[in-house]
Amino acid sequence: MQKEVDKIFSTTRRDFIATLSALGVSGLSSSPLFAQNQMPQRLIPSTGEALPVVGLGSSKVVSEVSSNGMDPLAAVLRTLRDSGGSVVDTWPRNPENDAGLGQVLSAPDLRNSLFVTTKIDKVGKEAGIQQFRETQRLYRRETIDLVQIFSLTDLDTQWENLQQWKEEGHARYIGVTVSEYRLYDQLEEFLGRETPDFVQMNYSVTERRAEERLLPLAEDMGLAVLLNRPFMNGAYFQRLQGVPLPDWTAEFDCESWAQFSLKYILSHPTVTCVLTETSNPHHMAENARAPLGGMPDTAARERMRAYIDQI
Repeated sequence: MQKEVDKIFSTTRRDFIATLSALGVSGLSSSPLFAQNQMPQRLIPSTGEALPVVGLGSSKVVSEVSSNGMDPLAAVLRTLRDSGGSVVDTWPRNPENDAGLGQVLSAPDLRNSLFVTTKIDKVGKEAGIQQFRETQRLYRRETIDLVQIFSLTDLDTQWENLQQWKEEGHARYIGVTVSEYRLYDQLEEFLGRETPDFVQMNYSVTERRAEERLLPLAEDMGLAVLLNRPFMNGAYFQRLQGVPLPDWTAEFDCESWAQFSLKYILSHPTVTCVLTETSNPHHMAENARAPLGGMPDTAARERMRAYIDQI
């Protein structure tokens, strides 16, 4: 059996599922065989570099730097790091907040332990270049791990910029983002002619349309996948306020409604990393525990969808 287990972890995502099926185990299994004591990692297909599967979507906590100072941001980032995570997804806000982010990112214990992303949301070649240069300055990083085009803004122009920055070594990886269904067709068209390293999209137990075409397409193309809106920007928790967590979620070691959505997301093998939004270190630690222990199998995922749909 151990030889078969070793084989599972050396396969591609598609082969992973096929091998499990041959063993009589679902690719989304809750079997103790796949229980983890440390945060699991998944590979970036274009390079084979491993990333932890839970990260931080930092917009909220970074936007509060000017009012709350840098300590809350530092606490969340250190909790992410101490929990085995590394991916910090960012979006330029204003110089004061971004300068605070850069100062925290440059702390000796964080400098080399985080995978830092940014986005370009400007129209025009020079505007995009200027935004990126400002981000490099404020983040205190000559090289950004991942540079993305936010919501496909000025897509063709900014994609040329991103490709150049990657060639010059200023961006290790490049990609594009969407967070609304209305952009899915445009994203598919783009992926029909270009191959980014990463694609970021909205996906959760309550927003499942990415399962239909985009996630299969990303798998076929060998793209790393970041997931945003795991909690629908807070609307998920409002919807579930006062609703008890079902007893049957204990079957896959689910402790909270946050983990309910995160476990659903991460039980999809194409997902590389899910970005959780929080400014609370305790919530960050809870989110980071989501991939530990059991995970929902195919039947449990169907039960989760049905339960959420009827609330």
